[in-house]
Amino acid sequence: MVHVYNCHPFASQQIVQVEQEPGLVCCGGGVLFVVATGGCKVEAYSLEKEGCPLICRFATMGTVRSIQHSKIGDYLVTIEEKNSATYLRAYTNWRYQAEEKARVGVRLLGHLLRGASVWGGVQMEIIEIPLSERPVAVSCCSVTGDLLVGCQNTLVLFTLRRQNQQNLSQNQQNPQSPSSNTQQSCSQSQGQTASSNSNLSVLDFERSVILHLHKITPSQVALCGGYVAVQAELEVLVLKLEATSETKVAEESSDTNKSADYLEDDIDFLLIPRHVELLGDRAKDCDIPVSIEKTGLEDREQYALSYVLFRRFSPEFFQGCSVEETHLHSLQLYPLFTSNQSATLDEPACVFCFFSLPNTGYLYNLKGEVELLSAYQYPEKVLEAVLTDHLLHVITKNALQCFTVRCSAVAARIEDPYIDTTMKACPPSNLEVCALRMQLFIGLRSVCVYGRHVILLSTADTETPEETERSTQRRGLSRKWTISAPKETSTAGHGWNIYVVDTVSPLTLYQEMVEYSQRYAETNPQAQSLRHLLSEAHLLLLASVLQKSRQQQNHDPAASVQTDGQELEEAVRQNCAQLGDCFSRGSQKDCHLTLPYYRMSGLSVTKVISRNRPLPGSPHSYGPGFLFYLRHYLLEETEQNLSQETADEVIDIFSQSEPSQLISVCASACMINISPDRTLRILQHLEDTTGVSVPLTITMATLMLRLGDLPQYTQLMERHAEMLLVYGFIEEPRLLLLHVGGGGGGQHAHIRPTALAHQLAKSQPGLLVAAMVALHENNKVLLEQADHAFKELGCENCLQVDFWEAMLMASSQDAIIQELLFRVASVYIDRLTNSETHTNLPHAAPKRKPLKSADDLINSCSHYGALYPWLTVLSPAHTTSSQHQEALHKLQSLLCGPSLSVGSVVPLLERLSEETLWGFSLHLLCATRRGQYDSSIEKLLDRCPQAIIAFANHQLQDKNMVLWWQKLLPELCNRTRAAADNSILLAALKETLVVVAMEMSPTEFLELIPDDGTASYFLPHLLTCSQRHLMT
Repeated sequence: MVHVYNCHPFASQQIVQVEQEPGLVCCGGGVLFVVATGGCKVEAYSLEKEGCPLICRFATMGTVRSIQHSKIGDYLVTIEEKNSATYLRAYTNWRYQAEEKARVGVRLLGHLLRGASVWGGVQMEIIEIPLSERPVAVSCCSVTGDLLVGCQNTLVLFTLRRQNQQNLSQNQQNPQSPSSNTQQSCSQSQGQTASSNSNLSVLDFERSVILHLHKITPSQVALCGGYVAVQAELEVLVLKLEATSETKVAEESSDTNKSADYLEDDIDFLLIPRHVELLGDRAKDCDIPVSIEKTGLEDREQYALSYVLFRRFSPEFFQGCSVEETHLHSLQLYPLFTSNQSATLDEPACVFCFFSLPNTGYLYNLKGEVELLSAYQYPEKVLEAVLTDHLLHVITKNALQCFTVRCSAVAARIEDPYIDTTMKACPPSNLEVCALRMQLFIGLRSVCVYGRHVILLSTADTETPEETERSTQRRGLSRKWTISAPKETSTAGHGWNIYVVDTVSPLTLYQEMVEYSQRYAETNPQAQSLRHLLSEAHLLLLASVLQKSRQQQNHDPAASVQTDGQELEEAVRQNCAQLGDCFSRGSQKDCHLTLPYYRMSGLSVTKVISRNRPLPGSPHSYGPGFLFYLRHYLLEETEQNLSQETADEVIDIFSQSEPSQLISVCASACMINISPDRTLRILQHLEDTTGVSVPLTITMATLMLRLGDLPQYTQLMERHAEMLLVYGFIEEPRLLLLHVGGGGGGQHAHIRPTALAHQLAKSQPGLLVAAMVALHENNKVLLEQADHAFKELGCENCLQVDFWEAMLMASSQDAIIQELLFRVASVYIDRLTNSETHTNLPHAAPKRKPLKSADDLINSCSHYGALYPWLTVLSPAHTTSSQHQEALHKLQSLLCGPSLSVGSVVPLLERLSEETLWGFSLHLLCATRRGQYDSSIEKLLDRCPQAIIAFANHQLQDKNMVLWWQKLLPELCNRTRAAADNSILLAALKETLVVVAMEMSPTEFLELIPDDGTASYFLPHLLTCSQRHLMT
């Protein structure tokens, strides 16, 4: 479907004063080239000056049948006929003919002149390009300046080369040197006169690739950035030619082509073609094989060929066009660069392919996923069409018409990854196109476009209807136009004219579209046509932004006369606001687009609310898109607080439209200025209507807290058990914590506890800790964010540690567990150090009792182990303060547990002295956990021998049992013998002998008895060992 809008894309028109009847026209580089009907003279007219004055004229070597201009290298290429032969020629430095210098050089491809070009003079050169077949069509690449020539059965690619004057002179002084040393790829250059002869460069071409075609005869060709398009009568084939260092790819392509040739030889009958469309990888399944022949002697790269697009149409009657008239025309490959690309360095971000039947035009996107963007349904038979950034210009016999294009929608999505998210939006690339106002002419024959100039060639039709019909039937051989005989130059004295029609600036056309859209807005604000027209305006502005950025990067002088950048940006914001208005009142299907368009408009939420207020007496309420926008705005992490008036209005909006969202609205960070008593009445009404809920109760309690009514606050909080309140915080975390400043995502600096969190820290710390643990376990808050919240609350020395201990009980993530174990161990060590040195450290002893005691943690958390029995001997209860004792027991319990990595805390324990028994106990625990039993036994016997048996009974078991007689027994014997008061050691020795007698045989036991004359002391134990051995 094509929408039709009566907008005016054309600003003015002028007639080019040509002396002879024009036969062919083309344009480029700010110049209009006109070939007279005789075909042997080219006239160049300036399109950038008023009246299009003549720049120069020069003769050609034959009758011109086709002419093209390349903006890269500023050269002309022609297909000429002379004496029944067809030639391909390129004309370089043609601008110097404006200085009335008649000197012209003629040379063959690759043969550089030794005359004026080397000596320092400047002259136009005609480069003869030999071909083995008759050229049918030519095309110049707008990205590289390369030349593609279509012949009967082949496509020949010529690479544009540029040679510097200095290198050229060296080459001619040394003919033996290869030309490849001085040839370089041509960079972009608008054709301008060189400032000095020393900087003069000579253009040349190198035949690089020949593509052999089968079963298709080119009528038009196109080349752009490695893409090659071939158009036949009813077929279009697009290929991608890529240079590669691998030869395998080319060989595989050749094998494929051989098999295709074999299939072709087997076909000996004719089939009527049917409609076929093959996109992307499927295009290789077409029945048109293509083979590669590489011819560049200097270029050592290989080429890989891939199929991109194939489209075939069936010859049939098309809406007033006979079968004979049904043929393709206007093949074009169009590149588009994004604003962050350089046209001289980067390949285009987008490449589009356009071709047309007499009644329908087709626009495809070739980069990425190949897809049909638009199909243009023409109201009548179209003769020719030209694609540009902003518009598609088509001509019929008597009219020029413009259609909108979708190229900017594709480019915008490539340039900005945030498009099609909640941040940014853009109309879809497959949006239905629209036709703008039609401009009437008489006898239009051809059209070409440069910038905002549309050039039209019109000739009066002097043939009879019968002659016209016969001429139409002969169109397959050659397209000859019947033109009246040349007459004196005047606007009304001849039957032909060349018109230069200037289009309005995109901003002017946008403003007219906006005015046009007001008609729909006044009658039906939700009309589909209003949305479509505003989307068209948006794409028009996007194309202007891309074009302006590209011109500024390339230092294009045309950029200085373009629309001011600030004015263009303001127009984009205005259009986004209009689209936001449109989608805010639209259907539920597209309401989500309201959010990104309003964001792109830069409007404040207050202005958005004012734009969406229902009119007094209007049956319409707030639209779903506006409510969607408002919900997401309130969910944003922003520090921009709404005024009380606006915040109260937001409460009213949701109380009328979506009462269920009121809790979430009240919890928003930007709603801090709402009126508490007024909001409480609304929430009370909601509770009376829907019933009591935990989040609603917490919200009402928060408002009571703001009013300073603590008794009522307490009453509301006591309605529900603590666990239910925790579930309420999970449902709406912002009642406890606010993300401000747009941080989020782990940025703890942007977490702020609410007033309710401050109150809970004072009155219900257990609830606060339980809620924070639940939020973390439900992925509502990160560990760093929770830590920052406790620091904001001033509870980093008490509640934060309680939170870590509670997290150890709840968490199942090993990485978090190890982090928390290290943190709590560090805190315990800090507290022990603080109590020992009486300094004010960050984690000094808490001012209040911790939520969980050591016994609670041992009983409820698997990471805290039961205290080893021998620890009670080393650190008996009530020998230190209760806070010190609590920290000691928790640290000892961690060291007795299975989870803490002892190696991570050993460096921290160095701060604790071993002079005290409790300090010694911690170091001994670490040594024992690390398997250092021998040294532990020695240290324990030195410091506290009364604990040795308890230590041995607990630690020296299983594989360590041998230490009883290998280490402990010898140590006790030696120490008992040397000690003056050896009662403790004797008791320990006795207990040790009991254990050894139970574990060893009499023979082994006998070997352990020392030979110092004290054997009588060991005999009772030897007897016990013998009796046990006899019994077993």
